[in-house]
Amino acid sequence: MTTQDLPEKAYQWVCLQCGYNMIGEMPGVCPFCGASHDQFLAWDDAEKTYHVTASPVNDVVSQLLSVPRLGLEHAAYRIETADGAVWIDSPSAFNRTLAPVQSILFTHHHFLGASNQYRRLWNVEVWLHELDAKHRLVDLFDIDRRFDDDFNHRGIEAYFVGGHTPGFTFYIYQDVLFICDYVFLTASGLEFNPYGPGSETRKQAQRIYRIVADKALKTVCGYNYVANFSDWLPGFERLLAVT
Repeated sequence: MTTQDLPEKAYQWVCLQCGYNMIGEMPGVCPFCGASHDQFLAWDDAEKTYHVTASPVNDVVSQLLSVPRLGLEHAAYRIETADGAVWIDSPSAFNRTLAPVQSILFTHHHFLGASNQYRRLWNVEVWLHELDAKHRLVDLFDIDRRFDDDFNHRGIEAYFVGGHTPGFTFYIYQDVLFICDYVFLTASGLEFNPYGPGSETRKQAQRIYRIVADKALKTVCGYNYVANFSDWLPGFERLLAVT
């Protein structure tokens, strides 16, 4: 694939400050973090510099992050289901040498990454909740499936909760919880993602707790961390108890 092979609207810029991808004509500032355009790198130059690297989580799940780290890029996750490979969220960098997937399931719209380029390369289906798909940041990204409720896809359980964003959706596969960036892990413990409506984020976290508390889960895949569920859950309970 070359730049000429991409659809007209897919020429893409990557913000080095936050990792956000911008499609089409270069804007003056990043629409996500506000960085100036001197912090942008064309996608093909970014591909030469940033290499999406997989780290195993267990036998069927791996974490994907760029090396070196690309701004505030949050981890994506690859799941090897019995019916084909699926990503939870998408890497910020485009690397055409990655093994293909059949679907990309997004938690929310803030970081759609290079999903439109992977979609064209692999003819992959991109899924995003209808409420987030309406956001102006999504306008130039291709969304194939706009869902509006819980669902099961290739054995992956999807739970729509909202909160951090109107359409935030978390996922469970076997004994792994994909909470992604709803909850951060810091030196002082768990914290809710501050980039969103705080009261709604806390309110909808109660539904997350009701769903996951009684499940036989072993692992939590977060924004930039992987944790044991047995360690993570008490921290989540403490976080919910904070007024």
